[in-house]
Amino acid sequence: MTLTPPPLKDDCFALPAGTQWTAVDDALTSLSDRLHPVTGIEVLPLEAALNRVLAEDIIAQRSNPPLPNSAVDGYGMRHVDIIDGPQAMPLVAGRSAAGQPFEGALPPGHAIRILTGATLPKKVDTVILQEDITTDGQQIAFHGPLKKGANARNAGEDVAAGAQILPSGRILTPADLALLAATGVAQVPVRKLLRVAIVSTGDELAEPGDPARPDQIYDANRPMLRAMCQRFGFHPVDLGRAPDDREALRGFLDAAAEQSDVILTSGGASAGDEDHLAALMNETGAMFLWRMAIKPGRPLALGLWHGTPIFGLPGNPVAAMVCTLIFARPAMGLLAGQNWHDPQRLSVPAAFAKSKKPGRREYLRARLRNGKAEVFSSEGSGRISGLSWAEGLVELPDGALEISEGTLVTFIPYSAFGL
Repeated sequence: MTLTPPPLKDDCFALPAGTQWTAVDDALTSLSDRLHPVTGIEVLPLEAALNRVLAEDIIAQRSNPPLPNSAVDGYGMRHVDIIDGPQAMPLVAGRSAAGQPFEGALPPGHAIRILTGATLPKKVDTVILQEDITTDGQQIAFHGPLKKGANARNAGEDVAAGAQILPSGRILTPADLALLAATGVAQVPVRKLLRVAIVSTGDELAEPGDPARPDQIYDANRPMLRAMCQRFGFHPVDLGRAPDDREALRGFLDAAAEQSDVILTSGGASAGDEDHLAALMNETGAMFLWRMAIKPGRPLALGLWHGTPIFGLPGNPVAAMVCTLIFARPAMGLLAGQNWHDPQRLSVPAAFAKSKKPGRREYLRARLRNGKAEVFSSEGSGRISGLSWAEGLVELPDGALEISEGTLVTFIPYSAFGL
């Protein structure tokens, strides 16, 4: 039986009454508390599960290692037979190798040739390195004492059968696939890919490669958002550009709701005459305009269209990218079944000076050079070249701040967001 996730509530994006400006941390807390997975579950073979989101906790089906084995090439023996000082010990015929175990038990007072990864024969509990002995092929000579269990691995020393090895919500890595394989897991329950509909709005937009009027600009947001969703591990559904026509946009949103789990739009999210997205979402009664205390990036429209969540991003590509990274990325991760994504931050010296005013969280396009964070020459949100120049964002806190060269600042690499 396939379980269907419950729908999101119509007021899942609502802000407390009287709220005028929304602090970044408050917005993130609201998203974290109110959103839940909306994607279904499917079972995939291990080899097809890379980068997918675990839908359930995974339990080891087998111990690793399944039996006690040797960590080195050497000679196995019983610890009780080892004395202090010089000692000679006869060898039994045969050996134990990985995949070719010695059949039988080791007689008292004897040693056996054993190779790395080989199962320890019965009664063997200690292994001496081959470099620490001399041999004539019939016996070995060495100096005791040896620690009991030396160079030997216990069964289940890494993972015991029945133990939880990976949690629900984890994005599977190549190392995770190795762990799953080693513990006998061949079929993996994962979340279906989150389908993200992408729509740009505005008569001022032209398609890259098409002739553009002097008063038009090429649509930079859709290629950017499509690529970002791919990097995040989602399935982008590119629905193209919607004109500045309310009924035409309604058709785009209807199509998006039918084909996707979440909708990303850019442009038309404010309260101007041609901001038709905000008007349409207000008609449904499930639209909330968050005036974010952030630079760049206000406003951000959030709501539901026929039960499908919408993130109405600013039309400016710089603001659209910042809002996607800071707000939409972790929110869409929850919708996709991932754990809440908080990007890793680095504290590094600034290679710039700035006097920041209080009131808004600021994100500067930045990159690391010689261990310091340098920022793009212009903070103008129309400078798309700065997004390409940068390798991440410098995050400046909400309050006032005086920064001089050498001041420690917070740098978030693009890679920390999953780009």
